[in-house]
Amino acid sequence: IRRVIAQNMLNSLQTTAQLTLNSVFNASGIQTLRERFKQEQGKMKKVTIGALILYGVSRTLGEFSYMNAWMLSGEEAVEFADVNLGVAVDTDRGLMVPTIMAADTKSLKEISDELKELAAECREGNIAPDKLKEATFTVTNLGSYGIRSFTPVLNPPQVGILGVGTIDYMVKKTKEGLLYYPACSLSLTIDHRYVDGGPAARFLKKLCENLETMEEWLQI
Repeated sequence: IRRVIAQNMLNSLQTTAQLTLNSVFNASGIQTLRERFKQEQGKMKKVTIGALILYGVSRTLGEFSYMNAWMLSGEEAVEFADVNLGVAVDTDRGLMVPTIMAADTKSLKEISDELKELAAECREGNIAPDKLKEATFTVTNLGSYGIRSFTPVLNPPQVGILGVGTIDYMVKKTKEGLLYYPACSLSLTIDHRYVDGGPAARFLKKLCENLETMEEWLQI
């Protein structure tokens, strides 16, 4: 497995034009949602911050089809209507990336449950090979390890991968004065052959806005 991972990573770096953009968003909204779910002790009580971010990514990609795409060759690419979301899972056997198929059509609860099931199957070593295919975009989360930001490596033929870092406190200037807030870092790597910096930045900006206002539009 380590040999396959090494070959894939080397192939990714040698055959794509990778560029990484970094940003942060105010995580107070999703933290509030997560705390509410825990206090209510209902069907959403096990929804994590990571699942909330995956839900936001799945909805935002629907607005930016060029990010939900494969670069099949130097001259051919395809954009997808469905968001098949790959999720990097750290296991004793190495990195595995199961896929939440049609994530953009699934509820937050469905994404949360499927994420747990896929991660468990990966770590137990009994995941079906078909569940490790067909992802159109990948999310990798190192926030639980205290990593602020990093450079995720593309999973070809996908043209985008999002790295999620830890939530740490930052200060920024607002109209009302200085705001001390919980900031979550995001690192977006793109294949520059297909996606330019400007369009990638617009996607990342919109994603941050959606994650910051999720409590308003999730309607749970």
